[in-house]
Amino acid sequence: MSEQPLNPTSADAPADAASDQAPAGSTAADAPAAAPTGPATDVTADEVAALRAASFERARRLRMEPRFPGGPAADPAGSHHERRIRSFQPRRSRVTTGQQEALERLWPKWGLDIDGKRVLDLAELFDGLPVVLEIGFGMGEATAQMAADDPGTGILAVDVHTPGQGNLLGLADKAGSTNVRVANGDAVILLREMLAPESLDGLRVYFPDPWPKARHHKRRLIQPEFLDLVAPVLKPGAIVHCATDWEPYAEQMLEVLTAHPRFANTAADGGYAPRPAFRPLTRFEGQGLDKGHVVHDLLFARV
Repeated sequence: MSEQPLNPTSADAPADAASDQAPAGSTAADAPAAAPTGPATDVTADEVAALRAASFERARRLRMEPRFPGGPAADPAGSHHERRIRSFQPRRSRVTTGQQEALERLWPKWGLDIDGKRVLDLAELFDGLPVVLEIGFGMGEATAQMAADDPGTGILAVDVHTPGQGNLLGLADKAGSTNVRVANGDAVILLREMLAPESLDGLRVYFPDPWPKARHHKRRLIQPEFLDLVAPVLKPGAIVHCATDWEPYAEQMLEVLTAHPRFANTAADGGYAPRPAFRPLTRFEGQGLDKGHVVHDLLFARV
């Protein structure tokens, strides 16, 4: 669950990959080299250009390496990186010792990078369980609780926030839950290139970044083009479950989902649905309710 702005298609997108910091353990020597300065130098212009190119290439390789041994890659899609509007903004906050330990120990077992190079075998990945995709899980508390409450459902949880990835892995391990897999990277690439048709039993998008400024509304995740990607990978009858405490975004979600021909509202009145018992009331949501925010749930079936 995304409990903070993220944060699952044009040239004005931010250069997400370039915002990644070098992995832990890198030094100033790994940074792009500056051109020689001073009153006199024997270095030619061609040599300066070659030095800069080599330095930037070294920095690029560092960005693509895992931040921790065997852990999630900084730029998993690599050559699949596209100049398009994204609904998320990667953030590089501090990883605690416990989160790093969980990443190093559990990522090889329960983690995967969204590289766009293969189609996932969900039946093998989840030992035959029905699988629900969750896009944006924040620090993972709600995801871990849902996994523990419903061990018969696999949860493929996608986010780009490294501390949250480590935290979710640690929580699932502590609870003894084996039905969570954590995916690192862009959910659009996952939906478009790595999931087989009718392979998912549901989609959950809880509290995505509302991008409140009007000029940023195009970055919101729930758009007609996004639903076009979602519909083919959902089984008939699978539920798309969205939740938000941002009223204008809830209205847009309802409008977009209602207008799409592949989805039907499960609410009899064609509006919002009551919060299902399986969606936990999170600390983040409680804080919003204390401030007077109204949380809206939307449940639409794939037809």
